[in-house]
Amino acid sequence: MYRYDEYDRALVQARVEQFRDQVARRLNGELSEEEFLPLRLQNGLYLQRHAYMLRVAIPYGTLSSAQLRTLARIAEEYDRGYGHFTTRQNIQFNWIELEQVPDILQLLADSQMHAIQTSGNCVRNITTEAFAGVADDELLDPRPLAEILRQWSTVNPEFLYLPRKFKIAISSSATDRAALRAHDIGLYLYRGKDGEMLLRVMVGGGLGRTPILNEAVRDALPWQHLLTYVEAVLRVYNRYGRRDNKYKARIKILLKSLGVEAFAAEVEREWEQIRDSAGELTVEEYERVAEGFASPDYLRLDALDPEYGAWLARDPAFARWTQTNTRTHKIAGYTSVVLSTKPTEGAAPGDLMAVQMRAVADLADHYGFGEIRVTHEQNLVLPDIRKGDLYLVWQALEEIGLATPNVGLLTDVISCPGGDYCSLASTRSLPVAKAIQARFDDLDYLHDLGDISLNISGCVNACGHHHIGNIGILGVDRKGEEYFQITIGGAQGKDSAIGKVIGPSVRAGDVPDTIDRLLAIYLQYREAEEVFIDTLDRVGLQPFKEGVYGRNRTVEEAGA
Repeated sequence: MYRYDEYDRALVQARVEQFRDQVARRLNGELSEEEFLPLRLQNGLYLQRHAYMLRVAIPYGTLSSAQLRTLARIAEEYDRGYGHFTTRQNIQFNWIELEQVPDILQLLADSQMHAIQTSGNCVRNITTEAFAGVADDELLDPRPLAEILRQWSTVNPEFLYLPRKFKIAISSSATDRAALRAHDIGLYLYRGKDGEMLLRVMVGGGLGRTPILNEAVRDALPWQHLLTYVEAVLRVYNRYGRRDNKYKARIKILLKSLGVEAFAAEVEREWEQIRDSAGELTVEEYERVAEGFASPDYLRLDALDPEYGAWLARDPAFARWTQTNTRTHKIAGYTSVVLSTKPTEGAAPGDLMAVQMRAVADLADHYGFGEIRVTHEQNLVLPDIRKGDLYLVWQALEEIGLATPNVGLLTDVISCPGGDYCSLASTRSLPVAKAIQARFDDLDYLHDLGDISLNISGCVNACGHHHIGNIGILGVDRKGEEYFQITIGGAQGKDSAIGKVIGPSVRAGDVPDTIDRLLAIYLQYREAEEVFIDTLDRVGLQPFKEGVYGRNRTVEEAGA
C-alpha cells in the first residue's frame, strides 16, 4: 500500500500544528464559533448533537494493520471504545473533546493518516471498491490513479471553497462495486483496443434530497489527462455552480440545468486551455505511485485446497459463511474475506469496538499481508487470505463477533448514525436497523431470500444511501413523531437505479411489519432462485404497493 513521502509528511504535520493553534484560540475565546466553523470543517471536525465528531479519511478504503491499531487506540483513549465506519470508507469518532483533537491528529499523522477534507465544500475522500487490486473481474488496478487524485486534490487552493461538497470515485471491475453513478464524478478505468488505459468520465451524480445518477460526458480519455480533465470539470462547476442556495449547489443541479451536452461542451472548452499543461501525467509519475501498490509475495497454491474442502464438508456453519462472506481472488488458492459489522442484534451497522479492531489487525498480520479494506456497505475486508487458513480465520472472527454470515443479505443493513448522534437527522435510524435485524434473525430464511440490499437514512441528506438500496428507508419527522418512507427498486453498480416511493410513510414501530409484507409479495411472485430486484423488475411496483397498502388505495393516495 502507498506510503507517505516527504511532501505528504510535511503537509500533514503542518496542518496538525496549524489546527493546534486554532483550537487553542477557540478555547481561550480569541475565535468565535462562527470563525472557528470553517477551520474545524477543513479538519473533519463536526459539532454533533452531543459532542464533537471527528471524521478520519481512509483513502480508497485501505488501511494497514498498524493504522487500524492507531484507530483502536483513539477509540479507547479519546472516545467511548468504538468507531463508526461510513458508506464513504471513512471512520467517525462520535464523542470527541475539542481540546484533545490536536493530539488525535498528531497520532494520525504519525501513522500516515489525517482528517483533511473529510468535510467542507471541497473534494472529499477519493473512493474505490474494497476489492481493488485483488478482484478476479478487475480490468486494471484503480488505486494508483486514486492515490494520484488524492495527492492532487489535498489542499489544492483552487478547489477548497467549491459551491458544495464534491465526491469522486474510480473503479475498473466488470461489476461496479464503488457506486460510481452516485458520485459527482465517477471514473471507469478500462483498456482500449490497443491495450492503452482509458477513462470514462461520468459527472453529475448525487443522492440527498434530489437523487440523480451521473451521466457520461467523456469516453476514451487517455489516463495521462486524468488531472487536467477533472480540473476542467471542477473549474466549470466553480464558475457556474450556485452559491445562493445550498440545496441547489451540487454539480448535479448545474448539469441538469445546462443539459449534459452543453455542460460537456463547456468542460471541453475549459480543458482545451489546460490539457497540455504541467498537469499531464507521465509514465514515470504513474510508476512511482504504482510501486506502492505492487502485489505482495503470493505463494503458488492449488486452486482447490484439500483441507479447505474437508472443512466445507464437515461444518455446515462454516460452509454457509464462506458462501456469503468470501469473494473470489485473482490469485489461485487465495480468497477475500468480508467481516460483517452487522450482527443480528447488538452493535449498530458500521460500529467496531477497539478490541475488535486490534483482533482484525492481528488477523491481517498473521494470515494476510497486513492490509484491511473498508467497504461502502460499512464492513471490513481481509483481501488476501489463503483458502487453507479460512477455517481458522472464521473461528477467530466468530470469537470477536465479526462472522455473521449475512453479507449481501437483508440484515447486512447500511445505515447512517441518525438522530442518536447527528444534529441534521430528522429521525433515529439505528433503532430501526436493529429492529429489522432482530425481526429477521433466522439465517436459513435470510439465505433463502437471497441478495437484498437494505439502506436506511435518518434524513434527506441520504448518508445511508437509501436511494440505491433494493429497499430504501428514509426517516421523516411528522409533527415531532418519527415516520419512515419506503422505496424499492434502487440499485448500485452498472445497472444503478433510484428507488421509487411505494406509499405513505409508516411509524417507526411499523417498519419491520412493512418489510415483512414486501418480502411476502416477493416470495409470492419469485421464480426459481430469482433475487428481489429481478422479481421487482419483472412484475413492477404495483403488486408491492397493493401488498403493503391494500388494493383499494389509488396510486395517488399511495404516493402522498
